[in-house]
Amino acid sequence: MGSRGGSHREVAVRRRLTARVLLFDPQGRLLLMKGRLASDPAAPGAWFTVGGGADPGESVLETAAREIREETGFEDFELGPVVWRREGALPLGAETVWMDEHYILARCAGGDPVRHGWQPDEHHLIDEIRWWTPAELKTTADHVFPPGLADLLDEIQADPAEPRWIPW
Repeated sequence: MGSRGGSHREVAVRRRLTARVLLFDPQGRLLLMKGRLASDPAAPGAWFTVGGGADPGESVLETAAREIREETGFEDFELGPVVWRREGALPLGAETVWMDEHYILARCAGGDPVRHGWQPDEHHLIDEIRWWTPAELKTTADHVFPPGLADLLDEIQADPAEPRWIPW
């Protein structure tokens, strides 16, 4: 109850630990996926990094490795440090989820990703997956997440002491 005599309803917000992977090939290209949220499948798509939610008991680095395998089919890659963090509320239909995102630097040999590890909803909601050059990211009119990704990539350090917090 609030101090004014009105009722106060607390809404539980689920926290989702996620690993977002900045997966680069030897040419310096970044792998991004274009898709839509399940809560709004008719919306225009946006580009985002490989990655997803942690399974119970899984670390962000374990999550990153699993997501690379599932979403790309790549088995040979090198995980680096967490370079960015961001948190924010994401409305997903009737539920709002507090996203706790960790961006992990990773490198692989490149090549064509495969979709054999995708879940049925991913096949439905992901429209495209492709490599982007830094120049392409700077000039695209498409929506890309996290916001300002092209400029943020210019600042990545090989081994930062602490992850940088970036805006939601």
